[in-house]
Amino acid sequence: MNSTVLQGAQDRFAEYFSRNFIVVVLGITINFINGIFVFTFFRSSTFYNDPRYILYIHLVINDMLMVFMTVVLFVMAYAWQNVPVPFCILLLIIGSTTHKNTPLTLAGMAIERYIAICKPLHHSQICTVRRTYILISLIWGVGVIPALTDLVVFSIVLPVSIFTKGALCSSANLYSTPYHIVISKCTHGVYTSAVWLILLFTYVRVLDTAKRAKSDKTAKKAQSTIMLHGIQLLLCMLSYITPLIDRIYLPLIPSEQKKIAFFNYLLTNMAPRLLSPLIYGVRDQHLYKHVKGLFTCRIFIVKVKATK
Repeated sequence: MNSTVLQGAQDRFAEYFSRNFIVVVLGITINFINGIFVFTFFRSSTFYNDPRYILYIHLVINDMLMVFMTVVLFVMAYAWQNVPVPFCILLLIIGSTTHKNTPLTLAGMAIERYIAICKPLHHSQICTVRRTYILISLIWGVGVIPALTDLVVFSIVLPVSIFTKGALCSSANLYSTPYHIVISKCTHGVYTSAVWLILLFTYVRVLDTAKRAKSDKTAKKAQSTIMLHGIQLLLCMLSYITPLIDRIYLPLIPSEQKKIAFFNYLLTNMAPRLLSPLIYGVRDQHLYKHVKGLFTCRIFIVKVKATK
């Protein structure tokens, strides 16, 4: 009996350790790759005055922060299951805001490409550096609204004494009232609908411009970039239908519930963050050249002439 219980505990520990190890290593890898592009951006002043690269690096930094928060919350779910509620709410606000910022930033980048291709004469006047930073501020302002709404509803519905207690730090556990469920559905619907409409509009207009100018490689590249934004957004949206995926597959293989949930976590939270370096870091020759220069060994040959 004791040996069976001990064996079960060892198996659970090995399973939990392997999951946390995979998440931590994957998070470090993603942030290391994205960190290379952040370092490249701040290392070269040529990117400072280009709204496209400013929006891109904002997306990368936001993804790095989100990956960090996601890994912290994942590990805390196993290692610290009695987190003080105020501290947990702070972590959830940061995590929720960075999660909402990703599709909003993708929409902003798609609009910038649309203006650059379809209205090239007005691009330098519309897409200025100052307006780009204003847009980033608006993205953070709009992105934090759902998290603050959850906090306000939480404060109204539950007693004040809840802030002195500890709880398992997850949005599903903390924000579990019917009001939060309705608010979550509404905000997800509004955010995703608005971003998809923007991506669809910009893609169609850029596609039309590319067809008219068949020799314009820039328009075709912008078209494929916006399409990749759509793929990245689609992966981000998978986190909204994770409960639906669970309901479909869990009845078929109920014994694999934890494995399915873990796979969904990797697919919806980690995988989209690997696409940012692919979309710009590899496809953009200007940025790729600077990144490649970080890992290129340069040999200088000095010729010394004898003096008479």
